[in-house]
Amino acid sequence: MDLKSGYPWWAVRNGLIQAFPPLERDLRCDVLVVGGGITGALIADELSGHGHEVALIEQRDIGWGSTAASTALLQYEIDTHLLELAQRYGHEAATLAYRACAEAIPALGDVARGLKDVDFRRMDSLYLASRRRDVPRLMAEGQARRSAGLDARWLGPEALAERFDVDAGGALLTRQAARVDPYCLTYGLLKRVRRRGGHIHDRTVLHTLTPGTRGVTAQTESGATIRAGHVVLAMGYTNQRWIRQRVARNRSSYAFITDPVDAAVLGPLQRTMVWESARPYLYLRATGDRRLLVGGLDDAIDIPARRDRRVEGKADKLMKQLLDWFPRLAPTPAFSWAGTFAETADGLPFFGPHEQWGPRVQFAMAYGGNGITYSMIGAGLLRARIERRGHPLAALFGFDRLG
Repeated sequence: MDLKSGYPWWAVRNGLIQAFPPLERDLRCDVLVVGGGITGALIADELSGHGHEVALIEQRDIGWGSTAASTALLQYEIDTHLLELAQRYGHEAATLAYRACAEAIPALGDVARGLKDVDFRRMDSLYLASRRRDVPRLMAEGQARRSAGLDARWLGPEALAERFDVDAGGALLTRQAARVDPYCLTYGLLKRVRRRGGHIHDRTVLHTLTPGTRGVTAQTESGATIRAGHVVLAMGYTNQRWIRQRVARNRSSYAFITDPVDAAVLGPLQRTMVWESARPYLYLRATGDRRLLVGGLDDAIDIPARRDRRVEGKADKLMKQLLDWFPRLAPTPAFSWAGTFAETADGLPFFGPHEQWGPRVQFAMAYGGNGITYSMIGAGLLRARIERRGHPLAALFGFDRLG
């Protein structure tokens, strides 16, 4: 599946960091992770760091799918508001999900520590009311988040104009956010897994899975056999092909990155990512070398050729939206691209087994606007399942919630 169009910045900036050998022999392991993007890398790192012998296979080069197109805004905020999530699943479950996302931000920082060139940095997040009529809803959402123990301060029009030079009816400001280079982070994690004795193989395509009572046998298209105690399918949007049940819909998101912007012009945007209440929403953040990464204008296109044709026009519209909010910036676009993402009805991910495959095949579907944050949570959740321990989010982030 072609998951990206144009020139994703991380691939342009970093190139192919390292090729791992294709799997050409049979092997055994405790856990086979299928998928070499950021989700698979976080899961493999979590498991190998706690004593599990891990093998990971990826059908492309490592990080070359959706990870290369990710804009990597790390936030605790779920696309579904806390108030709406509480109406669906109750206050306790909604609060648990939001708090877990907040705790995942520093956890990602811990995971990234010591890895080279990953550009992890804590940031603020500014959630703008796109229209005046959105103000009461955002104020109520902010109150709900504060009541749940989350950081969410309300800024009115005067404070926004003074601090950010932006004209809006109000915004929620939080300090529980971060940025990262997801492509470099993926490679850094998998190099660490390999140093621990893990097996990393790219250009290796999964062909069949045969689950049993004591393990799972995986066959690759080249004929290699992998016998594992458990399998984690972390193939991003390709995961949906492995279950008959439809759990998400694929969409496309568009982005561009600018040439470096003078620090005096960027001002507080150097340390503050911005997004808005409109749907689809505009979002932006700075990189470590002071470029602006701008994205949004999501649509329902899931055909690569049609998505390709839209990249340039969408980038022009994103620039116009950016200048509507921040007319003083006037940056120079450098590269633009689009990528596939999946969206669930409630904005939550799926981690765990599906009844179609039994308990030894786990799915990692970190779908939604904060997929990397979800992946950090999912790594611990799946380890708990593999180790036959409970996890407080197992039911809410599992397939059982679909009924």
